[in-house]
Amino acid sequence: MVDLLTGGAFGSIFRTARRSAFRLETRDRYNVPSERERVRRFLAGDPDEDYLRAAHDWGAMTRAAAAAGRPFRRVRVVTVPLGDYSRYAVWSAQGNLRAGEEIRYLDRDRADSLGLPVRPPHDAWLLDDERVAVLHFDGEDRLLGAELLDDPAAVGRHRAWRDTAWKASVSRDEFLRGL
Repeated sequence: MVDLLTGGAFGSIFRTARRSAFRLETRDRYNVPSERERVRRFLAGDPDEDYLRAAHDWGAMTRAAAAAGRPFRRVRVVTVPLGDYSRYAVWSAQGNLRAGEEIRYLDRDRADSLGLPVRPPHDAWLLDDERVAVLHFDGEDRLLGAELLDDPAAVGRHRAWRDTAWKASVSRDEFLRGL
C-alpha cells in the first residue's frame, strides 16, 4: 500500500499551492461524515441555507487564493439523471462559488467518450501543474487519503485530462438549465 497524506498533511498541500489547484472530481457519491446531516436535511426538503452563508475554512482559503491570483477550479463529472448526493453537491456548490472557487460540470457519458478516467472513478488534485494528489477511497466512498505524485508522466496525463474536462464542461448555471 502506498503512503497516503491525511489530516493536516493533506490539507497543507492546498495552502502551499503557489499558482493553481484543479480537481477532477468523478465520483457520484462521497461519504463525508461532516456532510451527513446536511445531506439528510437537503433530501428531506429542508436544506441548511445557513451553511451556505457561514464562514468555513475551505471557503476562506479559496477566497484568499482567488484574491491572490491562485485559482481553485474543479470539474465535477456527474451521472445524469443526478443521484441524491450529486443533487446535494450541485446545491451546496453555491457556497464554494461565492468563495471564489470555479466549479464546472460534465456529463459522465460525455466525459467517458472524451477518454477521461471516469469508469472507474478517478479523483485527483493537480497542483501548480507540478504535483498530483490522487485521492483514494474505501468501498463505502470514504476518503482514505491522497497519494502525492510528481512523476512527469502522471503530471502530464493529469494536465491533459484537466484541459479536456475544462473545455468540455459548463458552468453550474448552464448545467442546471440543461437538466
